[in-house]
Amino acid sequence: MLQNIRDNSQGVVAKVIIGLIVAVFALWGVESIIGGFVAAPPVAEVNGEEINDVQLQNSVQQLLATIGADAGAIDPGLVEDIALNQLIDEVVLRQAAERAALSISSTQIDRFILNSPQFQINGVFDSELAVRTMASQGLSVPLFREDLSRRMALSQLVNAYAGSNFLTPGELQQLIEMQRQTRDIRYISIPMGTRTLGTAIGDESIREYYEQNQEEFREPESVVARYVVLDKDAISEEIEVAPEELQARYEEERDEYQGSAEKRASHILFETFGISEQEALEQAQAAKRRLDDGEDFAALALELSSDTISAEAGGDIGYTDGTIFPPEVEQALGELELGEISAPVSSEFGVHLVLLTEDSQDEFPPFEEVANRIENDLKSSEVELIYFARLEDLSNLAFESGDLSAISEQLNLPVLTSTPFSRNGGADIFSNPALVAAAYSDEVLLDGNNSDVVELDDSRAAVVRVEQFNDSFVRPLDEVEAEIAVLLRSEMEREAAAELGNEVFTALQAGTDLDQLLAENELDWIEAPAVSRDGIQVNREIAQHAFSMQWPDSAPVHDSIVLSNGTYVLIELAAVNPGALEDVPEDERRLLARSLAADLGNNDFDRYLQNLRDQADISRQEPDFAPLLP
Repeated sequence: MLQNIRDNSQGVVAKVIIGLIVAVFALWGVESIIGGFVAAPPVAEVNGEEINDVQLQNSVQQLLATIGADAGAIDPGLVEDIALNQLIDEVVLRQAAERAALSISSTQIDRFILNSPQFQINGVFDSELAVRTMASQGLSVPLFREDLSRRMALSQLVNAYAGSNFLTPGELQQLIEMQRQTRDIRYISIPMGTRTLGTAIGDESIREYYEQNQEEFREPESVVARYVVLDKDAISEEIEVAPEELQARYEEERDEYQGSAEKRASHILFETFGISEQEALEQAQAAKRRLDDGEDFAALALELSSDTISAEAGGDIGYTDGTIFPPEVEQALGELELGEISAPVSSEFGVHLVLLTEDSQDEFPPFEEVANRIENDLKSSEVELIYFARLEDLSNLAFESGDLSAISEQLNLPVLTSTPFSRNGGADIFSNPALVAAAYSDEVLLDGNNSDVVELDDSRAAVVRVEQFNDSFVRPLDEVEAEIAVLLRSEMEREAAAELGNEVFTALQAGTDLDQLLAENELDWIEAPAVSRDGIQVNREIAQHAFSMQWPDSAPVHDSIVLSNGTYVLIELAAVNPGALEDVPEDERRLLARSLAADLGNNDFDRYLQNLRDQADISRQEPDFAPLLP
């Protein structure tokens, strides 16, 4: 039915119907049509509390945002399942916090909001920015505070488990003995070489391998596609900017920059509420004498400043371009050298001692250094307008036209041809999973239509059309004969190395003197004392195997391993050396203890959360998409 609509969408009747549907959607929304037929059920219930589809979709979008550019390659069903499990975890934790009567004070919420960088301009809290940011998240101030209170209570619950574990000295000793353990080994390495070059590989062996392993030489199905790409960079090259316009913008930016220097300041404030300005001045002068005698500014701010918020940050009040702070403070900053503290400064807020902590006096760069950037800036808005207009035209033409020629002519886009690529993708833009999926869709591959527009990234979009389909096939023997010969030779060399290794190992276990056997085969023991678990003294596979061997008692122990590259290795383990607590620096010990305690705490919390889930009454609803069209 959908294909019939597509095929007949050029007709007058179809356009009238589509127009009516669009009008209904625009006036009343899609719910006006769908809402009358279905009512969205909850997607899950936790102890009788419903989780609805809106919450689930919001959680899915947040999860996709954290995944980033690779999100398109992940199964949507898996993403939705993860998002729903996260919501269930949040609900059972919140219910547990409510049962435990955990609460957050208004002061804690205020402090969090005031110190949140998302609500600050140049390091200073801005109430208007805070309200706008909350509104952009669909929250009023009371709702934001309520949501924040709930999340902070959950954080309390998490930290009660994850942050309450500890490590005893004995456990730390055992940990270091194990983690810092080293082993004294030596080994004989027998790599694959040229031991079998005198043995020919017959045609019959090659044919037999080919017939028994044909799937190894199967080429997957592939397509050759024709496609067009709409690219912002190509649009930008079409636009010309007059030299005088470039020069004018440069001079405008330079004039705006002139004199603009950012300064960062800290202060100690003595408010005049409740005391006279003279008393505040006397207190400031006394504090200045203490600073001149060498006391720390941050410590004194914490002790004396009436501005308790900045005092907790060492008195830091952020950046200014000369207009942010009171005029008296700005004037004082203009006279200070970096690191210098002002004399007492009176303003409408009280008396300040001001410290200049940063001072940037960058000069505006010459025209040649910024000309390209300015040109791109001048073009950018026009490029965006042209791009999105053409993107709409591209979408319409892809739907309406039977090939790519009309798109090429109207949008001046060259029609390109790909090399063959499989469902796993190919070269250039066909490494994009969305574009490969479009090429292999039934609508494009089977019905022979243009694909819908596929946005490759923020600046490029493509339409693809399959030119040729190549079925899966097994490459003929004459094409793969050389490959098979290499495979067979490698297997022969692997077997020869293992055979020699077993001969050496057998002689070693029998107590035979190995000197002659090793000399005949140009082999030697390789000494490797004090090998660590993650060290680089020896091959990682050898080290891992050495640490899996049993401890030696009165005599060395021996074992063998075949490495992933076919090398046979005989290993002799002579001694195990436990790590020593005294060899670990104190700061590293503390870090190691904190890290392990955190791991133990996280394990405790995971078990607690699993216990909450086990005890909760959780029901999940499978999606039921009833067909809306016959």
